[in-house]
Amino acid sequence: MVTETTYLQAIHQALREELLRDPRVFLLGEDIGVYGGAFKVTKGLLQEFGEQRVMDTPISESAIIGVAVGAALTGMRPVAEMQFADFITTGFSQIVTNAATLHYRHGIAVPLVVRAPSGGGIHGGPFHSKNPEAWFMHQPGLKIVAPATARDAKGLLKSSIRDDNPVLYFENKFLYRRIKEGMADEDESLVPLGQASIHRSGRDVSIITYGAMVHAAQQAAEILAARDGVEAEIIDLRTLKPLDQAALIATAAKTNRVVIVHEANLTGGIGGEISALLGEHAFEWLDAPIKRVAGLDTPTPYSPVLEEAFMPDAGKIIAAVREVMHY
Repeated sequence: MVTETTYLQAIHQALREELLRDPRVFLLGEDIGVYGGAFKVTKGLLQEFGEQRVMDTPISESAIIGVAVGAALTGMRPVAEMQFADFITTGFSQIVTNAATLHYRHGIAVPLVVRAPSGGGIHGGPFHSKNPEAWFMHQPGLKIVAPATARDAKGLLKSSIRDDNPVLYFENKFLYRRIKEGMADEDESLVPLGQASIHRSGRDVSIITYGAMVHAAQQAAEILAARDGVEAEIIDLRTLKPLDQAALIATAAKTNRVVIVHEANLTGGIGGEISALLGEHAFEWLDAPIKRVAGLDTPTPYSPVLEEAFMPDAGKIIAAVREVMHY
């Protein structure tokens, strides 16, 4: 049976199915049990699986991730929730100093997932809207995923839980109840880590993006096709680390023009890494400079009007595409 499934429901399904499949899987985080999570992603799981596998914790991200690291070293597969990705900062050392390096230091697996609701568009201001994925790109030993669709949200989370490495799973909270698609009940739907997807095929320009910006890129592509006759190819990265280098080079070679879009701040963002990669490996195919569209280099504003100005959107993507097309 196929059911319309939201992005949030897909994450819930992945957690529930992995709890059923593997007794080593357990969840921990602030208010994830009795309350069902700040966004109700884990609603009902405490009642189904009990407090030994769905654990409410104190408000201490360092302790949450520290416990997850220790449990992973004993053979468990913890899924730790950061209530908001912004607060991952207080668990930063546990992630980059411990989780990311233990395999290198001791040759042991560290199978844990850190779920981090990220992104703006919900008027959360500077403390509840961050996109901190680029902070972790520089640290070897981590995998980073950022799904854009309900199907990928489920499939990437299931694959992350089964992976023997620490995985940071950035789920965009703006998408929780706004994105849905038909999914078969109990569909395994595993999505391999490290593989980008062609969200929309095109011939004239490549828009490389991830997370909520995939949908802004889709809106921009439809307008460009209707008004300009420009067929944009959209590459959904899905996994940020490791990047699917082959897919990135292939799309640049195909369309000869590239626009990179991410919601996170421009400076030091993942777009710069992708731009460097394509400059090194796809320069001969490029007919125009690579253009980046990203969040402004400011904290996310509280004001809805200012937040709208701060964030990338379809209009800004269209302007960037027209710039590279007319180069």
